[in-house]
Amino acid sequence: MPDAVEINISQNLELTDNCAKRITKLMEMEENPNLMLRLTVLGGGCSGFQYKFGLDDAVNDDDTTFSHKGTQVVTDEVSLELLSGSVVDYKEDLGGSYFSINNPNATANCGCGVSFSI
Repeated sequence: MPDAVEINISQNLELTDNCAKRITKLMEMEENPNLMLRLTVLGGGCSGFQYKFGLDDAVNDDDTTFSHKGTQVVTDEVSLELLSGSVVDYKEDLGGSYFSINNPNATANCGCGVSFSI
């Protein structure tokens, strides 16, 4: 179960505290207070769609930003349709550390957690 989530009813993508902490750490490491986590859904992967995570400090015209504890995740309009209702988390376990998505729209996920189908 993800940790506490700050919810804004007008938004449909949620960020956990762990996600916000990691983005804050990346902002500090890169010495860029405008840095955001960019989340994109691409066609491909073993299940049909795949998540792509990156860092960005620019917002495009078709982007929507989601905030939590002074950090932001940005995604484009097309990706947002596939991510609606998702929770973005950051996990650290024996397998490594990584951003993860709990996507209620996904009907199947691959073993690596990066690819999904709807």
